[in-house]
Amino acid sequence: KARTVAKYDLAVLYDANEKMPPTSSASIKYFARIAEKMSVDVEPITRRQLAELAEYDGLFIRETTSIDNHTYRFARRAWQEGMPVIDDPISMIRCTNKVFLMELLGSNQVPTPPTVILQEGGDLGKAIDELGLPLVVKIPDGSFSRGVHKVNTPEEFRRIADELFEETDLVLAQKFLPTEFDWRVGVLAGEPLFVCQYRMARGHWQVVKYRPDGSSHEGGFRAFDLDQAPAEIIDIAVRAAHPIGEGFYGVDLKQTDSGIVVME
Repeated sequence: KARTVAKYDLAVLYDANEKMPPTSSASIKYFARIAEKMSVDVEPITRRQLAELAEYDGLFIRETTSIDNHTYRFARRAWQEGMPVIDDPISMIRCTNKVFLMELLGSNQVPTPPTVILQEGGDLGKAIDELGLPLVVKIPDGSFSRGVHKVNTPEEFRRIADELFEETDLVLAQKFLPTEFDWRVGVLAGEPLFVCQYRMARGHWQVVKYRPDGSSHEGGFRAFDLDQAPAEIIDIAVRAAHPIGEGFYGVDLKQTDSGIVVME
């Protein structure tokens, strides 16, 4: 059977050596098989192929994004060429800074955890007074639970904060909200795409638990059809994505006894 000529060529930026990639190589291969049926040819590219980017019709970035590495340069080049790109550079700027994100969500009446932003040399006791203990302490640009710590005592809080201030000027302290599971809603172009429920890793307070040897393990998960997922979860996720843009976003939420909040 003659092979159908693809109408579009989609570049997928991917690093096979990344320890915690947002998408596995197996998922990209599956994605490519589905795309082929829709006349889209998917070609994985590396960071060395920026000069070739204009040869493609679109760019899908499947590396952990940051505005200070090559992923942002690829996004900007694609945007300048008028190509569809996920993640687009504006969304990257807005989503990779948790300080800006919390302020943006708050100004748009999206519920978030009680949060105090701390500067180096600032009053750490203020966070304890306002939020109580335990606390969750984060760096502004962490991902995949990296740079996120739970502290139970003032002494532990000061020690962790001092360590984090060695690599960042600002730290977020948030009220600890214990839950059995988290939600993630995928939103694409302002519409819900998928809903998934993630359970905490066994014996841990996060979905992913990192071991000292660098390995990790995760809790279970359950996917929902959109019409079977809680309507309030989807509504809040879509509201959270709206001020970011029209891209593809994973909105992480916690369902607590006092209501649903958007974590990031």
